[in-house]
Amino acid sequence: MMKTVASIRKWMDKIIMGACIVLFGLMVIVGSYQIITRYFFNKPSTVSEELLTFSFVWMALLASAYVFGIRDHMRMGFLADKIQGKGRIVLDIVIEILILVFALLTLAWGGSAIMQLSMQQMTASLGVPMGYIYTILPVSGVAIVVYSILNIIDMIHGKNLDMPSGVEEKGDVY
Repeated sequence: MMKTVASIRKWMDKIIMGACIVLFGLMVIVGSYQIITRYFFNKPSTVSEELLTFSFVWMALLASAYVFGIRDHMRMGFLADKIQGKGRIVLDIVIEILILVFALLTLAWGGSAIMQLSMQQMTASLGVPMGYIYTILPVSGVAIVVYSILNIIDMIHGKNLDMPSGVEEKGDVY
């Protein structure tokens, strides 16, 4: 079972990170194009600005799903850090369940609804239905739900998920 969980997590990580890398590369290319057309040819591109905005939103939502998956998201640990042992595991599982419910209801279900409602509305410059742009909401919601389930399974099986790369250990915050 744990090998399956690790395998699912590994593949999700690769897919999401790959998508973020591609989106970032696209943003660099489109941003450079926009700068060149605006400052060198004095003909700004509205398509590139809209494409940059939507690419940034997609990358941010995918990256946030990945961050939830590795449990490196921001948190206020002043109370949770005082709890030790089984109480801490129970608290962490409850937090993951709350994240799962939020992602399921707000991002996956709500995102699907807004995606379907906005299929008739077109973007200003690209001429693409806004529903396609909103597709990222249920996609990132489902990714967060799957990551939360994987995190809960790991916690139940005793795997330590105490954010090993978190700011708390790096000493960046004083």
